[in-house]
Amino acid sequence: MDNSGDTLKKSSEDVIYSLQEKVNRLYLYRDHYFENHKIEDAIQKNSEIEKKLAEILGDFKENESSVAECDRARYNFLRGRLLNVVPKYSKEAENLLSKAVKLDPKSVEAWNELGECFWKNDELKKATNCFEGALKEQKNKISLRNLSMLARQESSKSRDDLIKNIEKGLSYAKEAVQLDTHDGLSWAVLGNAHLSSFFGIQQNPKILKQCLSAYSQAEKDIVAKSTPDLHYNKGITLKYEEEYELALESFNKAALYDPTWEQPTMKERQLVKYLNEINELVSTCGKMKAKRLQQILQSIDSKQLGPYGGGSYTSTTTQQTVKLDEISLNTLKSGLNEEKVVLGKVVCTVHNEDSVPFTFCLVDKVGTCVVVTVYNLADGKGVIIGNSVAIPEPYVTDVNFTYKENKYKFTLIRVETPLVMVVNSKKVSRDLQAGVQMSIFKKFD
Repeated sequence: MDNSGDTLKKSSEDVIYSLQEKVNRLYLYRDHYFENHKIEDAIQKNSEIEKKLAEILGDFKENESSVAECDRARYNFLRGRLLNVVPKYSKEAENLLSKAVKLDPKSVEAWNELGECFWKNDELKKATNCFEGALKEQKNKISLRNLSMLARQESSKSRDDLIKNIEKGLSYAKEAVQLDTHDGLSWAVLGNAHLSSFFGIQQNPKILKQCLSAYSQAEKDIVAKSTPDLHYNKGITLKYEEEYELALESFNKAALYDPTWEQPTMKERQLVKYLNEINELVSTCGKMKAKRLQQILQSIDSKQLGPYGGGSYTSTTTQQTVKLDEISLNTLKSGLNEEKVVLGKVVCTVHNEDSVPFTFCLVDKVGTCVVVTVYNLADGKGVIIGNSVAIPEPYVTDVNFTYKENKYKFTLIRVETPLVMVVNSKKVSRDLQAGVQMSIFKKFD
């Protein structure tokens, strides 16, 4: 009896199994690199992976003739997946993975891998189709988290479109986490989806808390913890939480995990510059000349409180109508100053590379100077030097830390919406409030 067919099949299966193990080990090496290497070795990571890739590719070529026709789909998939291990696009990988899905259209792995390949080549629509194709075969976290990212990258013709895309991205991310609550990469994607919601829909501080909670879950996973984009996006979130020291540390960590990626270092540098400028402008009352400053101080009058002068205010915390007591800036306490109102004049604005938040320095009649950050402000709107500004129930942070020999010490008032402010004795009009869009780290950027 002739067993040559069975022997050939067994031999082919052995070859496929061996190649699969080698590809899996390479991905394991990539994803767990920092468990066995110092962070200082990060600069070597990609070149070491490419070297191992080349060796395994040699094994694929050597064994190609041993692969039976029935295993051709698997062979093409594994070889395409091997080439896909590095961040750069490979046309050969695309060709191999395209053949794999044609030979086995039910292969979820092949659809997902082909989607990643198209994405690297900036073919987002084709990538989306692949991930949707995989989902039709089986619900899986890889397709869901990738569709979450892609939904948020879709171009929006209107604000309604933008909100719809962000909400779709959030829904995919939540579903991915539900499928595997221990998967750090899915938690990181959920954090990013919340961050997109903060900028695209509403700059609500509760959303930032949701971001940080998701990133905290992501960091429990060793694979997610060693991805530079997790620390970068966490840094962005911490910056808008006004946790500046932690934000700087996160940007620095992102740069350490990928020294070839310039964005984290640039963001760290921009934030340092912003904080240095605040430090200097607060300590010098906006670098204003003594005579001009004296004129401004003398022009501050409680009448400029407008409707807050002995009037009422609906508290954002209790939703009750309360009477506000005017206090000086130097008596503010850290946290929420309930049933209080402060009044001062703008002595300068602070340049910010990002449009959020609008930042200015405020001085009161006793000469105390603080910095004010305003969120949810329409693009191109703001206050100018000499404007009187009243802020009810101010939320205060005492910034005091040292980072890389730079000492930062100033008082900061955070204003969540410009609508609570009184400028030049009048409540701010609704046209000053708007949502602001911002792009966070994009996969394969």
